[in-house]
Amino acid sequence: MKIVSINAWGGAMFDELVAWLETVDAEVICLQEVTRTAHRSGWSTFADGERTLPQRLSLFDDVSAVLPGYTPYFVANDAGPVTDGEGVELRQDFGIATWVRDDVPVVGLDARFVHSRFVDHAVWDVGDRPRAALTVTVRDRVAERSISVIQLHGLRDRAGKGDSPVRLEQARKLVQIIEHVRSSSDVIVLCGDLNLLPSSETFAVLGEHGMTDLVEDADTRTSIYTKEVRSASYMLVSSTAVVRSFEIVEAPEVSDHRALMLDI
Repeated sequence: MKIVSINAWGGAMFDELVAWLETVDAEVICLQEVTRTAHRSGWSTFADGERTLPQRLSLFDDVSAVLPGYTPYFVANDAGPVTDGEGVELRQDFGIATWVRDDVPVVGLDARFVHSRFVDHAVWDVGDRPRAALTVTVRDRVAERSISVIQLHGLRDRAGKGDSPVRLEQARKLVQIIEHVRSSSDVIVLCGDLNLLPSSETFAVLGEHGMTDLVEDADTRTSIYTKEVRSASYMLVSSTAVVRSFEIVEAPEVSDHRALMLDI
């Protein structure tokens, strides 16, 4: 079973992203920074006082359209204002989404916040924004086992990716999810843009509950990203024995993040 995770950057590199996704042929596809605006399509502009970025109005719908053989699941972290191509202000949901190929049975779903709770912003907050985790448990018919895939976009801190009390609390909430699904799962995968350094105490906390990080200090950023710190995305597994292969995809570049691809 192949599992893919990538921060989609709101679809800023939309053409490259969807062209690549059509070739991936993974059973489970996890995307972070997914946008959704009801009944709208095309481009929008996001601004939070620190950054101004192009985004798809409904990346969730855009990706679903190029993955017709998949069932999508979306969770909103928060929502706020964006403007469309004509300068009209709209309300946009922002979150994470997982697509599961239709020949794979979904036997469990769980979504919960690991930092703060949903906020409907009048103006986007630069720093302390809510974060949810989405868990999809699927049945691998070939291996006859259940696999829980937990994904999230870890909280962002303007001070950087260093450890903090709120990040430790986020790690503890992730542990609660891991323990919640453990009794019904043969394998647990945790993935996403965690916004952490490889030395973070989060990995020690998760390690105490059986999760092993496959990325460590590898570069998970593309050439689009020019800042010095190159650590962001991670993938952890509850058993390295089931790992057939693991790849940090360097090409093609479809975001400012590299995709993570796991075959178990």
